[in-house]
Amino acid sequence: MSNPGYGNGDLPAVFPDWSPYTDLESAARAYLRDPDIALDALGGVLRGASVLGFTLERFVNEVNGVWQEVVVCDGSRLVLWHGEDVPPGEGPPGSMTSSLRVVPVSTVTEVGCRRRLTRADTGEVRVDSIDVYLLLSSLDEAPPSDEMTGAPRHDALRFGKTLDDGGAGQITRLEEFARLVASVVGRPML
Repeated sequence: MSNPGYGNGDLPAVFPDWSPYTDLESAARAYLRDPDIALDALGGVLRGASVLGFTLERFVNEVNGVWQEVVVCDGSRLVLWHGEDVPPGEGPPGSMTSSLRVVPVSTVTEVGCRRRLTRADTGEVRVDSIDVYLLLSSLDEAPPSDEMTGAPRHDALRFGKTLDDGGAGQITRLEEFARLVASVVGRPML
């Protein structure tokens, strides 16, 4: 990944930290390139529902440009917005896709969270990366690879943060998001 600068209209490879912001709008405006598009799409589905937690992701891909994602939990649904630049030649310059997915929390069958811990010479332990997955009851739509013929795979949502990609604050926020989703999985909806 290169480190393009602001002067020529490129985006930096390191983005502002969204983790200090506890409300979705402030975090999105601090972190996303296209917060208005994301918030408009999410607002059309949330329609005033309480946002219990969220996580954000953004990176620059050498081929497609900027890839952005917001995942919101309102207690009964996961609302996912994804925005991605269209590769050169597949649309007019500056084109992007904006997609929305709504996943009922009742379809989450498993929540997994793996933290990588490092121990300093002083004995202090810190988390330097986290990987979270939400296994869904739906099946993965991807065609089977040569390695996995026959057996269907369940769909999964995956999220990750490291000290280099997001920092300690975003690692903590992603872990909080995983705990939130885990706390509502399997509960009866009132």
